[in-house]
Amino acid sequence: MLTALFLAFLVSSVFATNKDGALPRLNDTSAAEAFIDSAEVVVIGFLEGEESPGYEELTAAAKRVDSVPVAICTVKEVWAHYQLSSDTITLFRKADNHQDNLVLSEVKKLETDGLVNFISINVIRYITEYTQVTAVGLFNSEVKSHLLLFVNKGTKEFTELKERLEALAPEFTGKFLFVLINGAVKSNSRSLAYFGIKSQDLPRVGIYDGDSDMKWLLPAGEISTERVREFCQSFLGGELKDVKQAGAEAKTEL
Repeated sequence: MLTALFLAFLVSSVFATNKDGALPRLNDTSAAEAFIDSAEVVVIGFLEGEESPGYEELTAAAKRVDSVPVAICTVKEVWAHYQLSSDTITLFRKADNHQDNLVLSEVKKLETDGLVNFISINVIRYITEYTQVTAVGLFNSEVKSHLLLFVNKGTKEFTELKERLEALAPEFTGKFLFVLINGAVKSNSRSLAYFGIKSQDLPRVGIYDGDSDMKWLLPAGEISTERVREFCQSFLGGELKDVKQAGAEAKTEL
């Protein structure tokens, strides 16, 4: 509790010292770490200052992607802590312990739209809803195993199941990405068919392994925290290799 309060104080202090409209400044490694720990996904502009190329674009992008906290750091000692040596816009996410660096010297043309796109496609949370945008980040992640919650939004169990898996997901950081697939969306019918299920069969839970292109369904029944945990552990322990795959035929993508 004290640690959480301390981190909250550090983050609030950083925000309090900035003028209206400016990006928060992170002046040391402790402040940077507190900022990174303050949300599932954050972006830091490691830039020389407000006059640096990229600052205006980052500020504009931050207003358009307001669900992702954005800050700036001009302190080179902090840059070195994150293995950076030149102006870089970096996205940090907890779901897979990922640091995604956009090195500005390697960008041909930096625009606000491009930064918004960079942030949007890389926003992977502890449980991420599968969409055309998030699919890019999910499949580009180094974590290729996905725990899938198939559920129809708007049903009575939707919120409860989503919150249940959000609480469980941190236990499997770096091992699974937890993904929500809304069965009520027509474009997701391919994902359901891939697992041999239909919208009326939901909710269900499955595992997709991108490395082997194999998939399994948790047997029908209560979707409890313990059952899902055991399902994940069975996969990690290699126990699902001899279990019949879900669906009638294998494909290369959801």
